Amino acid sequence: KGVAGELWAVHGGGFYNPQKYLVAPAELPAELHWFKWEAYSTWLSGFALLVIVYWLNAQAMMVDRSVADLSAWQAVGVGFGSLVAGWVVYDLLCRSPLGRHDLAFGVVVFALLVGAAWGLTHVLGGRAAYIHVGAMIGTIMVANVAMVIIPGQRRMVEAMRTGLKPDPVYGIRGKQRSVHNNYFTLPVLFIMISNHFAMTYRHPHAWAVLAVIMAAGVFIRHFFNLRHKGRVEWIYPAVGVALLLGLAVALAPPRPAAVAGVADFALVETIIRQRCVSCHATHPTQPGFASAPAGVMLDDANGIVRNAPRIYQQAVQLKAMPLANMTNMTDAERAQLAAWFEAGAKTQ
Repeated sequence: KGVAGELWAVHGGGFYNPQKYLVAPAELPAELHWFKWEAYSTWLSGFALLVIVYWLNAQAMMVDRSVADLSAWQAVGVGFGSLVAGWVVYDLLCRSPLGRHDLAFGVVVFALLVGAAWGLTHVLGGRAAYIHVGAMIGTIMVANVAMVIIPGQRRMVEAMRTGLKPDPVYGIRGKQRSVHNNYFTLPVLFIMISNHFAMTYRHPHAWAVLAVIMAAGVFIRHFFNLRHKGRVEWIYPAVGVALLLGLAVALAPPRPAAVAGVADFALVETIIRQRCVSCHATHPTQPGFASAPAGVMLDDANGIVRNAPRIYQQAVQLKAMPLANMTNMTDAERAQLAAWFEAGAKTQ
């Protein structure tokens, strides 16, 4: 029958027996399901969010003047260029002799992604840099489907319809790109939620943090790939988990140091109004914000006291706020916030 593999599975109250042909079946069925819109719709929705959230509000979401003094259009240009360059370089490598050597190819692509992360974190704000690394990988993944996998499958189907034997090279190329997409998955999933973890993208070596997380994802993914082939090698998840645990220790916040400052709420309120309220208010005045981010409103004393732990975490410990420090909060002001919080975060 030409079947190269099959799976028996039970799911949703039914039994399933999908089979994979080495090249193609003897005859085409009347209807074929094409796995493409899952990838296309994911990329289209993600790209739309990238444009709406980041590119149309680049001054707030992408530019960090402590990293590089870019204009909004320059930041968007860097972001767009990274997506195009990522696919072009990756595709050329796949088509080069290096593409025939899986391990060497994987090492080179990983090194290039780490290099891209390093470069982007030295040009854009941390969170924007992370998102664009993820968008670069996501673009590679969907381009693999649109530019290689689906066109190859169309040629194989057309050959069968005209009575010709399908060329197996299209299946081989598609399989290669599909395997690459498989290993890209876990790093992309983390990057999609990375904005919630300021301790990663705000780290002085944020690119190295991302490199460790991506490496851990690859090791863990490789374990499952081998397991699906009947090989259970625990060394791979062990290395992945060890990398994540080591990173967690390295990123742990330091013990609070002695705080230089006076626990004066009047000073704290002034700092908050000058540095935070343009975004965190009932009616934000900062362009690009129709409502207070995360619903955190600091335009009155009750709001400041209620959100004191979040202010301390984001503005003092992580220094993630103000966003890209667009309002130029100073270290002395952060110390003042810390002194107030350590004294009990009171209004008197």
